Amino acid sequence: MWNGITTTGKPRSPGAGWWYRQASSLRLPVYKRLISEMRARGMSPEGIAGSLTHYARRHLSGLNRRDVVSGGASDTAAALSDDVVGEQRVLLEEIVALLPAEKGVAATRFLLGMLRTATILHAGPACRDALETLAGEQLEEATLEDLLIPNTGYSSETLYDVDCVQRMLEQFLLSNTTAYGADGRSPEITADEAPSGELMPASTVARLVDGYLAEVGTDASLKSTKFQQIAALVPDYARSLDDGLYRAIDIFIKAHPWLTESEKEQLCRLMNCQKLSLEACTHAAQNERLPLRVVVQVLFFEQLRLRTTMTSWFFANDNNAVVDQGSPSSRRKSGGEIDFAAGSEDNDDDDKVVVYTPGSSEQHASAMSVEDIRQRVVELEDECSSMRQEMHRLGKPKAGIGGGGRPGALGRLFRKLGIGGGVRPPSQQQQQPRLPSSGGEKRSRFLDLGC
Repeated sequence: MWNGITTTGKPRSPGAGWWYRQASSLRLPVYKRLISEMRARGMSPEGIAGSLTHYARRHLSGLNRRDVVSGGASDTAAALSDDVVGEQRVLLEEIVALLPAEKGVAATRFLLGMLRTATILHAGPACRDALETLAGEQLEEATLEDLLIPNTGYSSETLYDVDCVQRMLEQFLLSNTTAYGADGRSPEITADEAPSGELMPASTVARLVDGYLAEVGTDASLKSTKFQQIAALVPDYARSLDDGLYRAIDIFIKAHPWLTESEKEQLCRLMNCQKLSLEACTHAAQNERLPLRVVVQVLFFEQLRLRTTMTSWFFANDNNAVVDQGSPSSRRKSGGEIDFAAGSEDNDDDDKVVVYTPGSSEQHASAMSVEDIRQRVVELEDECSSMRQEMHRLGKPKAGIGGGGRPGALGRLFRKLGIGGGVRPPSQQQQQPRLPSSGGEKRSRFLDLGC
């Protein structure tokens, strides 16, 4: 102020947490009396949680994850004397006891940091249970880095505390999916039928759990049963794609090469082969670590998906598209028609499918090369044929062999896959052209393939 006029501009009003710094300088007994009095006078839970967060970050050592990672959990605890460890443990338990029980008032990252510090300081069970409950209710706000809590117990076998994450996941399901039962699982519920308010947190937690399983799956001490328990807790409707779960299973199988075929099949039952993307299906079809039954299922559903896509292309709705049955050179330009340019061998447009969209002032044409589709069908045929020859080479079929040397059960399986003909010796096999040259015969060939 100079002569009644301020020279620093308009004064700024203090924020809601203006008293956090001053209160954090108080000793613990006085600070507890201050928090109790403010709560009695009606202070908001957010304000109390903010003050406790500021106080904990100032007085608890090793609360930030970077401090633990730089020195390690055991080194951080060993660097403190027994008296200091005892004081830190009491301080942490007192702060947790003062935390409001309302959901969302404290940050999830802060709660998980307190839980990690409680694990290092060997805090009491009541303190850890309270932190797990608060963090589990808002688990969708956590990150993978926050969930990697080191296991510091002397009798622990795993590198990370997976039991703690399992309990927090159960708490999340209990508080967010109570409409679907105590376990939070309902196979009949799909992503379209699930309430929008629960689908977003559940999908976020599903991706988080899949990433966590992929991270802890590299630990050779992690049991297969524990892996299955955590993966099975996620509701079915929460995963729109099972690519993350497939990646976690593949990493776990790679880190545990001593697993039997039955144990691998139990792990693979956790994922739905119909919910794998094209990239995941391609990887799974070439993955030698997966059981043969799973590879056959992946190939079957991939061919079924390709067949459905091809059928939707070649048999469009009559109300929206009409197939041109005229001469090869004629082309109908009216809206709502699909023209297959199936000309003679000299016509270069016989490998293009041109779709005309109705209801527009100008024609929008989108062309897709049939050569790509043909190549994909050929690759599927080759993969299934090689698998069939490998099965016969192992000498498993002994009964029910019909024409072509194929067992009846495998014959039905290959007929479902759309593969005809028996396995003939190389001397009797004849090289047949993949597809005829004319457009009409090409479409007939695609129909014979089940597309």
